[in-house]
Amino acid sequence: MLPLIRLLACFLALLVAMGVGRFALTPQLPHLIAEGQVSLTAAGLVAAANYLGYLVGALDALNVRSPGQARLRLVAGLWACVLLTLASVPAEGFWPHALLRFGLGVASAWVLVMVTGISQRIAAEAGRPRLGSLVFAGPAFGVILTGTLALGLNLQGQGSAAIWLAFGALALVLTLVTQPLLPSPSAATPQTDAPARARPRALYTLLGAYALVGLGYIIPATFLSQMAAARFHGQWQADLFWPAFGLAAAVGVVLVSLRRQRPGSARRWLVAALWLQALGTLACTLPGMAGLMLGVILSGGPFLAGMQLVMHHARELDPHGHTRNVGLLTAAFALGQLAGPLLAAVSSHLGGDLQPALYVAGAGLLLAGGLMLARGNVESMPQDAALTPRPCA
Repeated sequence: MLPLIRLLACFLALLVAMGVGRFALTPQLPHLIAEGQVSLTAAGLVAAANYLGYLVGALDALNVRSPGQARLRLVAGLWACVLLTLASVPAEGFWPHALLRFGLGVASAWVLVMVTGISQRIAAEAGRPRLGSLVFAGPAFGVILTGTLALGLNLQGQGSAAIWLAFGALALVLTLVTQPLLPSPSAATPQTDAPARARPRALYTLLGAYALVGLGYIIPATFLSQMAAARFHGQWQADLFWPAFGLAAAVGVVLVSLRRQRPGSARRWLVAALWLQALGTLACTLPGMAGLMLGVILSGGPFLAGMQLVMHHARELDPHGHTRNVGLLTAAFALGQLAGPLLAAVSSHLGGDLQPALYVAGAGLLLAGGLMLARGNVESMPQDAALTPRPCA
């Protein structure tokens, strides 16, 4: 039972860090805009501050060289998510929210990188890799919970401050439950690889594709609630789309975890996931409710499943350097998603809406899938050869 409890703790840690720390901004954007705290353009910049912090946190995680340092960042990241979310209650205007989102970005990256390495190792040692995959459903359940909370409070006529308070209380309760259950430093070995060690060239293709995924997914993931509020003119039905997005993401993680674990299968599934996500992103440009519903299903379903597949494929490519590669992949992802809100800000400033940004995001996801499709080396050579690091050209 001990591995199951530890994996449950990892699941809850990702729920707090990602579902609250990272993505609680999405259902709040319509409130912040309606309350006059930020414009649509400024909202893109607030989101960019969050993703800049995420990049800083991911880069910092690359310097972790001992289990003690990993534990410190994991615990500090969880409590920072609690405290900074509660600090959002009295926050007013662009700069306070931007600074708070930056801090939450750093904290969520710390937790994601550490939990990913810890959970996958625990699952592998316990011989339960599927359970390790299901840990990635934690952020999806966080989105469902925060979206449902926002819906309930909106129906009561509450504003952004009350919703931030509810989010902070949720994070506090879950962190108090989770922290004692988290694996001890000896349970994780986040030692980095030797700097001179060469990595497979295919890993660099994966890094490039994952950066494009960050650019592509982040616009619907950040602005879905605002797009729904604009189309439904503030009616309560608009609040259903964000928890539905989380539900679709949870279903996607479960479906991917049930796939047959064959060498090279992660890459093939990843191509399909990225192209589905591209179609979903482009569907958000269609008028009316049908476009957003397609966007929720096709973009939400592969949202976390794609992350799961990327991490699995990275382990296939370079099993001995997985811990450090998680940090590199997270940093590449953060670079891409930092560009997304900036693109959205430019799009809304120049054109008054997010349509051009959504087209670019969809194109980025199509290109990411094409890169992974073109890189068929994992399937076309014996597995041992595919996993052997080669010097970079």
